[in-house]
Amino acid sequence: MLNIVLVEPEIPFNTGAIARTCACTGAVLHLIKPLGFDISDSKVKRCGLDYWFLVDIRVYENLDEYFEKNGDENIFLATTKAPKAYSEVDMSGDNVTLMFGKETAGLPEWLREKYRDRCIRIPMISDARSLNLSNSVAILAYDALRQQNFPGLLDEGSMAQT
Repeated sequence: MLNIVLVEPEIPFNTGAIARTCACTGAVLHLIKPLGFDISDSKVKRCGLDYWFLVDIRVYENLDEYFEKNGDENIFLATTKAPKAYSEVDMSGDNVTLMFGKETAGLPEWLREKYRDRCIRIPMISDARSLNLSNSVAILAYDALRQQNFPGLLDEGSMAQT
């Protein structure tokens, strides 16, 4: 199973797009409060309205509650500050968690330091600040799923049957 954790997300459109990615991949979406929006907000639902019922979404009051309920096994923290690329880590396990910080500040420094050896980054040019959060989630989610041989996902489209 793939878990996507958003720590204090601020932009409803990003969370909606990430929810759609979770719906298409079967990943569980974990949201850590405070949220910068109401999850019933029309902007969030509009991004994945016809997929919303497919999303297993879980909301937590804070990081302590999240870790208390889920632990930290096979967790990877996405940060532009990480010393290694995501392509250097093994995400082939059965239960992988990818954690992302809020759009304006990323993950808190204390959390990055606590899991320093689990911090990963998406390579980019030095002048770029970061990718959009929903793009980052999609890149890392699909690489983790690729490493797991896309469990439970269709491996061919309808054109393969003709």
